[in-house]
Amino acid sequence: MKTELHGYLNAARDAMVWKLEGASDYDIRRPLTPTGTNLLGLVKHLSGCEAGYFGETFGRPFPEPLPWFTDDAEPNEDMWATPEESREDILGLYGRVRAHADETITALELDSPGKVPHWPAPKDAVSLHLILVHMIAETNRHAGHADIVRELIDGTAGLRPGGSNLPEGDASWWASYRERVEQAAKQASAE
Repeated sequence: MKTELHGYLNAARDAMVWKLEGASDYDIRRPLTPTGTNLLGLVKHLSGCEAGYFGETFGRPFPEPLPWFTDDAEPNEDMWATPEESREDILGLYGRVRAHADETITALELDSPGKVPHWPAPKDAVSLHLILVHMIAETNRHAGHADIVRELIDGTAGLRPGGSNLPEGDASWWASYRERVEQAAKQASAE
C-alpha cells in the first residue's frame, strides 16, 4: 500500500512541475485570481508543506531554513515568489524537499507515529499513512489550481503531457462546447 500511495503522491508532484514547463517567468509568477494564485507560488507552498509534514512531523527536519515559516514572515509569503527567487531556485528546492520526503517515506512504516506541531491535540498525533493521504490530497488540490491557472495563461490543460484526460477537440469544438455550457447556465438561471 505504501508503494501505491507514494505513486499517487509522485503523480501529483509531477503534474505540478509540468504546469510550469514552457511558461514564461512572468506567467508562472503572475496572480490570476483575486487571492493571488500563481504557478510558482503553488510549488513554493508545496515545498514548505512537504518539508514540514515529512520532516519535523517525524523527527526528520528538512535541513534548509524556509524563511517564510519564521514568526516574523508576512502572511501568505509561501504562496508567491519574490523577484530574487528564481524558477530554478523554487524547483530546485521542491526537488530537494521531495528527495528528503522520499527518504522519510522509504525509511518509515505506514503506522510509524508522528506529531504535527501546528495541529491541535489530539489530531496532532498522526501516522505516516495519514500524512501520505494528507499530502496526496494537498498536492492534488493545488495541481487542480495550477491546471486552471495554466489554462488561463495559454490554454494548456490536462493531467500530463501526452495524456491530457480531456476530450479530443480543436479550438472550434471547444468554443462551441463552452457556448453550450454558457447557454445552459443562462437557461437554468432564467427559470
